[in-house]
Amino acid sequence: MTLKDNHGRPLLNLRVAITRRCNLRCQYCHMEGEETIPENSMDEMTVDEIVRIVRIAVELGISKVKLTGGEPLMRKDVLEIVKGIAALPGLRDLSMTTNGTMLASLAQELHASGLKRVNVSFPTLDKEVYNKLTGGRLEGVSEGIRAAVNVGFYPVKLNMIVLKGVNDYAVPEIIDFARETGTILQLIELEPINISDEYYSAYHKSMDEYEDMLRQKAVTVETRQYMQNRLIYHLPDAKVEVIHPTENMEFCMNCTRLRLTSDGKLKPCLMRNDNLVNVIKAVRNGADDRELIKLFELANQRRQPYN
Repeated sequence: MTLKDNHGRPLLNLRVAITRRCNLRCQYCHMEGEETIPENSMDEMTVDEIVRIVRIAVELGISKVKLTGGEPLMRKDVLEIVKGIAALPGLRDLSMTTNGTMLASLAQELHASGLKRVNVSFPTLDKEVYNKLTGGRLEGVSEGIRAAVNVGFYPVKLNMIVLKGVNDYAVPEIIDFARETGTILQLIELEPINISDEYYSAYHKSMDEYEDMLRQKAVTVETRQYMQNRLIYHLPDAKVEVIHPTENMEFCMNCTRLRLTSDGKLKPCLMRNDNLVNVIKAVRNGADDRELIKLFELANQRRQPYN
């Protein structure tokens, strides 16, 4: 059974924000499109609540789950969350997006708990630029990436937000780093979400010149169906994916995902917060599985291409 929305798009992926907390302050973070939640009102879902909600999703045909945040490794019970979700029958893929700063010490246990792959935010190889962008130390992230590769995560992807005049010059050297470490580079265009118009205007850069360069160097070019038809450029000894912003029709018409916010709401679209479905309230009010299924069906029907 696979749910389809009113536009015929299958629902295959669920992104689960397990916390809003983070140990970095990345200037470009879109926070999964969540509206700001006052620190004193943050109420994280429990392990059992997260696993139950994800179980309903998997029973409805969602086969791929990605844990996000905030920084998911900030949760002391993250291994329990991973184990609980990984054990669900019918789940094909469990992955995580992380800033990588705590990954080196947890990579082995995460892999053993059932996590299959990781995406690591990696905007630059310059220590000073990294610190300015995030407030953190680059060395720990590099260690985390190498540890993830060594314990058997595959693939390990590097998420590089390209910022005009900040790190745009560094794309070739990040490709070299990906080649050296056996990782896949994802070049990501800056999203106009949860950042100021001034920041977007100052730092947004089109992916066109990089796609031209990659097209010339690529041995083959692959289209990822059910992942917004994004392109993967297979270079002689490296892979590079290019991700354009979500507010374009090609991205939207090929979207197959739903989000679960850190405060327990089903979010049909990254770009909107006016159509959320409060699933955690139902869980805490004693809803049975049939009621939760209806909430998922409602959220799925609220999925529509952004315009």
